[in-house]
Amino acid sequence: IATGGEHNKLGVPGEENYAGRGVSYCATCDGNFFKDMNVTVVGGGDAAIDEGLYLSNITKNVTVIHRRSELRASQILQQRAFNNPRMGFVWNSTVEEIHGNGAVNAIAVRNLDDGRIQQVPTDGVFIYIGFHPVSDYLRGIVQLDSAGHVVTNLQMESSVPGVFAAGDIRQFSDRQLGNTVGDGIAAALAGYRYIQEN
Repeated sequence: IATGGEHNKLGVPGEENYAGRGVSYCATCDGNFFKDMNVTVVGGGDAAIDEGLYLSNITKNVTVIHRRSELRASQILQQRAFNNPRMGFVWNSTVEEIHGNGAVNAIAVRNLDDGRIQQVPTDGVFIYIGFHPVSDYLRGIVQLDSAGHVVTNLQMESSVPGVFAAGDIRQFSDRQLGNTVGDGIAAALAGYRYIQEN
Protein backbone atom coordinates (compact mmCIF):
# COMPACT_ATOMS: atom_id res chain seq x y z
CA ILE A 1 0.00 0.00 0.00
CA ALA A 2 1.50 3.32 -1.08
CA THR A 3 1.05 6.21 1.31
CA GLY A 4 2.61 9.62 1.48
CA GLY A 5 1.70 13.04 2.73
CA GLU A 6 1.89 16.37 1.00
CA HIS A 7 3.98 19.40 1.76
CA ASN A 8 2.72 22.94 1.48
CA LYS A 9 5.06 25.22 3.42
CA LEU A 10 6.06 28.82 2.82
CA GLY A 11 9.38 28.36 4.57
CA VAL A 12 9.41 31.84 6.11
CA PRO A 13 10.43 32.97 9.61
CA GLY A 14 7.62 32.50 12.12
CA GLU A 15 5.81 29.77 10.18
CA GLU A 16 7.06 26.90 12.33
CA ASN A 17 6.78 28.91 15.56
CA TYR A 18 3.12 29.72 14.98
CA ALA A 19 1.96 26.43 13.44
CA GLY A 20 -1.19 25.60 15.37
CA ARG A 21 -1.22 29.09 16.90
CA GLY A 22 -2.47 31.01 13.91
CA VAL A 23 -0.75 29.25 11.02
CA SER A 24 -2.89 26.57 9.41
CA TYR A 25 -2.95 24.42 6.28
CA CYS A 26 -6.60 23.37 6.54
CA ALA A 27 -9.58 25.73 6.72
CA THR A 28 -12.12 22.97 7.31
CA CYS A 29 -9.98 21.70 10.21
CA ASP A 30 -9.19 25.02 11.89
CA GLY A 31 -11.56 27.64 10.48
CA ASN A 32 -13.93 27.63 13.45
CA PHE A 33 -11.10 28.81 15.72
CA PHE A 34 -11.17 32.10 13.76
CA LYS A 35 -14.86 32.94 14.02
CA ASP A 36 -15.42 36.68 13.43
CA MET A 37 -11.67 37.33 13.03
CA ASN A 38 -9.58 38.65 10.15
CA VAL A 39 -7.57 35.96 8.37
CA THR A 40 -5.18 35.71 5.44
CA VAL A 41 -5.07 33.06 2.74
CA VAL A 42 -1.78 32.67 0.86
CA GLY A 43 -2.09 31.34 -2.70
CA GLY A 44 -4.14 31.79 -5.84
CA GLY A 45 -5.08 28.31 -7.05
CA ASP A 46 -8.25 26.29 -6.61
CA ALA A 47 -7.38 25.14 -3.08
CA ALA A 48 -6.61 28.67 -1.86
CA ILE A 49 -9.77 30.21 -3.27
CA ASP A 50 -12.03 27.32 -2.31
CA GLU A 51 -10.76 27.41 1.27
CA GLY A 52 -10.95 31.22 1.29
CA LEU A 53 -14.61 31.03 0.30
CA TYR A 54 -15.20 28.50 3.08
CA LEU A 55 -13.48 30.80 5.60
CA SER A 56 -15.54 33.78 4.46
CA ASN A 57 -18.61 32.09 5.97
CA ILE A 58 -16.94 31.92 9.38
CA THR A 59 -14.55 34.84 9.66
CA LYS A 60 -14.98 38.59 9.56
CA ASN A 61 -12.71 39.09 6.56
CA VAL A 62 -10.44 37.04 4.28
CA THR A 63 -7.45 38.65 2.57
CA VAL A 64 -5.94 36.61 -0.26
CA ILE A 65 -2.25 37.24 -0.91
CA HIS A 66 -1.05 36.08 -4.32
CA ARG A 67 2.34 36.43 -5.97
CA ARG A 68 0.81 37.08 -9.40
CA SER A 69 -1.52 39.73 -10.79
CA GLU A 70 -4.30 37.22 -11.45
CA LEU A 71 -5.59 34.04 -9.86
CA ARG A 72 -4.88 30.57 -11.21
CA ALA A 73 -8.12 29.17 -9.75
CA SER A 74 -10.96 28.05 -12.01
CA GLN A 75 -13.17 30.80 -13.40
CA ILE A 76 -16.18 29.78 -11.32
CA LEU A 77 -14.16 29.98 -8.09
CA GLN A 78 -12.66 33.31 -9.13
CA GLN A 79 -16.09 34.76 -9.84
CA ARG A 80 -17.42 33.61 -6.48
CA ALA A 81 -14.41 35.12 -4.70
CA PHE A 82 -14.57 38.46 -6.54
CA ASN A 83 -18.29 38.72 -5.80
CA ASN A 84 -17.78 37.94 -2.10
CA PRO A 85 -17.82 41.15 -0.03
CA ARG A 86 -15.80 39.46 2.73
CA MET A 87 -12.86 38.68 0.46
CA GLY A 88 -10.08 41.08 -0.54
CA PHE A 89 -6.92 40.62 -2.60
CA VAL A 90 -3.30 41.72 -2.39
CA TRP A 91 -1.64 41.14 -5.76
CA ASN A 92 2.00 40.62 -6.80
CA SER A 93 3.01 40.00 -3.20
CA THR A 94 4.61 37.35 -1.03
CA VAL A 95 4.64 36.69 2.70
CA GLU A 96 8.14 37.29 4.06
CA GLU A 97 7.59 36.69 7.77
CA ILE A 98 4.86 35.77 10.24
CA HIS A 99 4.72 37.77 13.49
CA GLY A 100 2.94 37.24 16.77
CA ASN A 101 2.98 37.32 20.52
CA GLY A 102 1.92 33.85 21.55
CA ALA A 103 -0.36 33.71 18.50
CA VAL A 104 -0.23 35.24 15.02
CA ASN A 105 -1.03 38.95 14.91
CA ALA A 106 0.59 40.18 11.66
CA ILE A 107 2.52 39.22 8.55
CA ALA A 108 5.23 41.03 6.63
CA VAL A 109 4.20 41.24 2.97
CA ARG A 110 6.62 42.17 0.17
CA ASN A 111 5.29 43.82 -2.99
CA LEU A 112 7.13 42.17 -5.89
CA ASP A 113 6.78 45.25 -8.12
CA ASP A 114 8.56 47.77 -5.89
CA GLY A 115 10.09 45.61 -3.13
CA ARG A 116 8.30 47.48 -0.33
CA ILE A 117 7.43 45.51 2.78
CA GLN A 118 4.31 46.32 4.77
CA GLN A 119 2.96 44.83 7.99
CA VAL A 120 -0.53 43.42 7.54
CA PRO A 121 -2.52 42.71 10.75
CA THR A 122 -4.12 39.25 10.74
CA ASP A 123 -5.35 36.71 13.27
CA GLY A 124 -4.59 33.66 11.12
CA VAL A 125 -2.61 32.60 8.08
CA PHE A 126 -3.93 29.75 5.91
CA ILE A 127 -1.28 28.55 3.47
CA TYR A 128 -2.25 27.09 0.09
CA ILE A 129 0.72 27.61 -2.18
CA GLY A 130 0.35 24.19 -3.77
CA PHE A 131 0.22 20.73 -2.35
CA HIS A 132 2.93 18.44 -3.64
CA PRO A 133 2.48 14.73 -2.99
CA VAL A 134 5.49 12.84 -1.72
CA SER A 135 5.40 10.31 -4.56
CA ASP A 136 8.73 10.54 -6.38
CA TYR A 137 9.50 6.99 -5.30
CA LEU A 138 6.52 5.82 -7.40
CA ARG A 139 7.36 7.71 -10.61
CA GLY A 140 7.59 5.26 -13.52
CA ILE A 141 6.06 2.48 -11.44
CA VAL A 142 2.37 3.41 -11.19
CA GLN A 143 0.23 5.92 -13.07
CA LEU A 144 0.42 9.40 -11.54
CA ASP A 145 -1.60 12.47 -12.49
CA SER A 146 0.11 15.67 -13.63
CA ALA A 147 0.52 16.81 -10.01
CA GLY A 148 2.09 13.52 -8.90
CA HIS A 149 -0.93 11.92 -7.20
CA VAL A 150 -1.50 8.19 -7.65
CA VAL A 151 -4.48 7.45 -9.91
CA THR A 152 -6.78 4.90 -8.22
CA ASN A 153 -10.25 3.48 -8.48
CA LEU A 154 -12.72 3.35 -5.55
CA GLN A 155 -11.01 0.23 -4.17
CA MET A 156 -7.73 2.23 -4.00
CA GLU A 157 -6.21 0.03 -6.74
CA SER A 158 -3.45 1.69 -8.76
CA SER A 159 -2.53 0.95 -12.37
CA VAL A 160 -0.31 -1.91 -11.14
CA PRO A 161 -2.09 -5.03 -9.83
CA GLY A 162 -1.39 -5.50 -6.13
CA VAL A 163 -0.35 -1.88 -5.55
CA PHE A 164 -2.86 0.27 -3.66
CA ALA A 165 -2.75 3.94 -2.63
CA ALA A 166 -4.47 5.65 0.30
CA GLY A 167 -4.65 9.13 1.75
CA ASP A 168 -3.16 12.39 0.52
CA ILE A 169 -1.03 10.67 -2.09
CA ARG A 170 -4.18 9.53 -3.92
CA GLN A 171 -5.73 11.54 -6.74
CA PHE A 172 -8.89 13.41 -5.64
CA SER A 173 -8.12 13.01 -1.93
CA ASP A 174 -9.92 15.53 0.28
CA ARG A 175 -6.85 15.73 2.54
CA GLN A 176 -8.94 15.01 5.63
CA LEU A 177 -8.01 12.54 8.35
CA GLY A 178 -11.39 10.81 8.28
CA ASN A 179 -11.19 10.25 4.53
CA THR A 180 -7.63 9.01 4.83
CA VAL A 181 -8.70 6.43 7.42
CA GLY A 182 -11.48 5.31 5.08
CA ASP A 183 -9.01 5.07 2.19
CA GLY A 184 -6.72 2.96 4.35
CA ILE A 185 -9.52 0.57 5.26
CA ALA A 186 -10.62 0.28 1.62
CA ALA A 187 -7.02 -0.33 0.50
CA ALA A 188 -6.42 -2.92 3.22
CA LEU A 189 -9.59 -4.85 2.33
CA ALA A 190 -8.81 -4.69 -1.39
CA GLY A 191 -5.26 -5.83 -0.67
CA TYR A 192 -6.53 -8.72 1.42
CA ARG A 193 -8.89 -9.79 -1.41
CA TYR A 194 -6.05 -9.49 -3.92
CA ILE A 195 -3.83 -11.77 -1.83
CA GLN A 196 -6.65 -14.31 -1.39
CA GLU A 197 -7.38 -14.41 -5.12
CA ASN A 198 -3.76 -14.57 -6.23
